Amino acid sequence: MAFSLFGKKDKNNNDEQVAEDQLKQHVEEIALDQIVPNQFQPRTIFNQEKIEELAETIKIHGIIQPIVVRKLEEGGYEIIAGERRYRAASHLKLPVIPAIVQDFSDDASAAIALIENLQREQLTPIEEAAAYQSLLEMNGVTQEALAKQVGKSQSAIANKLRLLKLPKPIQEAVLAKDISERHARSLLALDGEPEQLKFLNKIKEDHLNVKQTDSLIRDFLTKEQEPPKKRSKIKLVSKDVRIALNTIKESVSLVQKSGTDLKMSETESDDFYEITIQIPKNK
Repeated sequence: MAFSLFGKKDKNNNDEQVAEDQLKQHVEEIALDQIVPNQFQPRTIFNQEKIEELAETIKIHGIIQPIVVRKLEEGGYEIIAGERRYRAASHLKLPVIPAIVQDFSDDASAAIALIENLQREQLTPIEEAAAYQSLLEMNGVTQEALAKQVGKSQSAIANKLRLLKLPKPIQEAVLAKDISERHARSLLALDGEPEQLKFLNKIKEDHLNVKQTDSLIRDFLTKEQEPPKKRSKIKLVSKDVRIALNTIKESVSLVQKSGTDLKMSETESDDFYEITIQIPKNK
């Protein structure tokens, strides 16, 4: 079947050809060992429990919807759509699986695999972002063109792509669903991998929700922006100076106790102490 992707058109494509291709479309029984997964499959995590549940359904009702494959030049077939059905059939050790063979290019294969998963909402945010990045690089198109093709807004595409700027441990945490996409977006506000990883550990250890995470990061960034406080100078006094000061003060105190109206004042600078003693003259 002819396929138009991101505004690219096959010069040999026309309505009559499309109609003819659709008439030729039919279901074939293809041996499982002749089929390989899609090299552009955006999903990296498959829930084995869900695969086994699907296998139980197939055991009872059979495969109602055929998978879609394309023929490879080196022989065999590559899955375009329906990898979960293929995995469930493999789990049951079925010898063959119903499939529709189509003629797709690499970029069409990648786009269909992505769109199918988006429609079924089976991708994690990181898988989705990686698939968008792959399509942008493969087809050399703008985010706007990609957004139209997959039925998303350009801002949604841009927000997903920003997740790929996060360190690998954070991306892996999103893939494993240890943190949410909203958590990951909050971490983007931090400058540098060390701080981001520190807050990732805090989120996981304290089971912080998104609101708590935002508040914690906001407080941290506010403190970072505050001007550093001036440190007061610590004045160190040697032991000898302290002894001298105490000796003078004790002497003044003894003179005062003897009945002399003695007055003493003390001032301090960065370099020295100044002591002034006033002794009244006899009248």
